[in-house]
Amino acid sequence: MMTKQKVWFVTGASRGFGLEIVKEALGAGDQVVATVRNSPELLASKLGHPDNLSVVVLDVTNEQQAYEAAGQAIERFGRIDVLVNNAGYGLLSAVEEATDEEVRRNFEVNVFGLLNVTRAVLPHMRKENSGHVINISSVGGLTGIVGWGIYGSTKFAVEGLTEAMAKELAPLGIHATVVEPGFFRTEFLDGTSLSRTSRVIDDYAETVGEMRSFATEVNKKQPGDPVKLAKAFILLANAENPRCTCRWEKMPSVSSMKKWIDSRRR
Repeated sequence: MMTKQKVWFVTGASRGFGLEIVKEALGAGDQVVATVRNSPELLASKLGHPDNLSVVVLDVTNEQQAYEAAGQAIERFGRIDVLVNNAGYGLLSAVEEATDEEVRRNFEVNVFGLLNVTRAVLPHMRKENSGHVINISSVGGLTGIVGWGIYGSTKFAVEGLTEAMAKELAPLGIHATVVEPGFFRTEFLDGTSLSRTSRVIDDYAETVGEMRSFATEVNKKQPGDPVKLAKAFILLANAENPRCTCRWEKMPSVSSMKKWIDSRRR
């Protein structure tokens, strides 16, 4: 294990995995650039304004902002050791139900936004001949799941991009890892991180309709602990030879999740 102080660049840091990763990295004594789409002072205040934190505004779909945010990180801390591409959101929909605009928006954030930030940060890592790019995918990026076809396809893209990057960057001293979380207790299933299509087709009631009801029922009751996952990120970032793929928590079936919820209610 390497314990050298690191500089983290974490997107989507206002809540969920991003916020927990920022907290753990700060607690480990590392320096952190946390990006948010708006109200940077709010996050800085929530975290107590530590000296090893810089909060910057970044909408990942804005490539110019990505380069500016990376530049601010270099100006403040001199380098970027770990990039966590966490910003993204879910789209719950039958594949047919999603409009062109809804599909493109999901890809714009989850795929093209990730690429914007990666292109902005990698030149600084290449200059240092070191670094670690960690892209957050999902177990939904490994297999098709009812109601998550569009969202899952964005994560399939992240899988392929990261695996190729790992091979391309290895000779340059830079690692790339894709993380595939399952069901964790974050805001993913509520309105702040999950979009539902404006169109609902009745013919999908027994499949996607059931998934919609299920998602509402299990919100904030998922079995995974996001704090434990954030601690695992610290271990991953400090590993001498990090894996290209890290999978945590298999995606449960609807029936198994309902059984788990029922057991918690007893």
